Amino acid sequence: MFHTDCPARDVVDHVTSRWGVWVLISLRGNDLRFYELRESIQGISEKMLAQTLRALVQDGLVWREVEPTTPPQVTYGLTEFGRDVGEPLAELFDRITRQLSPRSAG
Repeated sequence: MFHTDCPARDVVDHVTSRWGVWVLISLRGNDLRFYELRESIQGISEKMLAQTLRALVQDGLVWREVEPTTPPQVTYGLTEFGRDVGEPLAELFDRITRQLSPRSAG
């Protein structure tokens, strides 16, 4: 039974949200600044990216580092927990991509 007050439920909701999956997949290769991350995810607004990152940071999946420059430069990356959760998502994406590739070429 999945109770509404279960902490894991919130994390699963954030990870599997429309944009949460893409943030985790985009950060799997390397750490990115906010605008680099936004450019790597087609169709996400600045507002939605900020909300998604806030939730994933709060869940402990993504870390956030602010460099005290003007304007501040903010970098994001996956925590160990984020890598553990993101790995199967990336594998799923890669499997789907491999299956669709031959169809696209034909």
